[in-house]
Formats: sequence, C-alpha cells, structure tokens
Amino acid sequence: MMRSLELALIATLSCAIMPAFSAERSRELTALVREDCGSCHGMTLKGGLGAPLTPNDLAEKDATSLAAIILDGVPGTPMPPWRGLISEADARWIAEKLKQGFPQ
Repeated sequence: MMRSLELALIATLSCAIMPAFSAERSRELTALVREDCGSCHGMTLKGGLGAPLTPNDLAEKDATSLAAIILDGVPGTPMPPWRGLISEADARWIAEKLKQGFPQ
C-alpha cells in the first residue's frame, strides 16, 4: 500500500514539474529549437554565435535556470527573450530536453 502511494505521489509531482505535451506540440518545439535556436547555437546545437547546448555543456546548469534564460534572454548579448512567443511550460520542456540531449 505504501509503495502505491509513493508511486502515485511521484507520478503527480512529475506531471506538475514537466507537463505532458502532445506529439504535435513536441514536434513544433523541436522544430523551433532546431531552426530558431540553431541559427545561433549551431544546427547541431554544438555552438556558433551562441554557446553550445549539449548535455555536457549544460551539465552544471539546472533546467529552471535554463528555462528562465530561454524566456527572458540574456541582456547585453544576442540571446533574445522568448517570453510572449512560448509559454513557461514550453521553455521548461525545451530546457529539460536540452539537458537530456535534444531530439532530432
């Protein structure tokens, strides 16, 4: 019984932390990162004008901080804010996927 409660709690928290996206929304966000982010960070996200976005390069950064950078940009650099174009949930999804190794 206790194990079932633990698993239910973990499942609930996982949904709260990283909402489920439809396959279509996942494809849209993947295309956005590959095309728009890739124009500065490199088409393989290994760097260009912008820093590399590979799991190794992002290992020391947490997903919450990455999502904030995605949403608010980095003042004084070419990194623009995406707030208003994507949601906080979208930014969190992108940050989590970048840390895992972004899908093709």
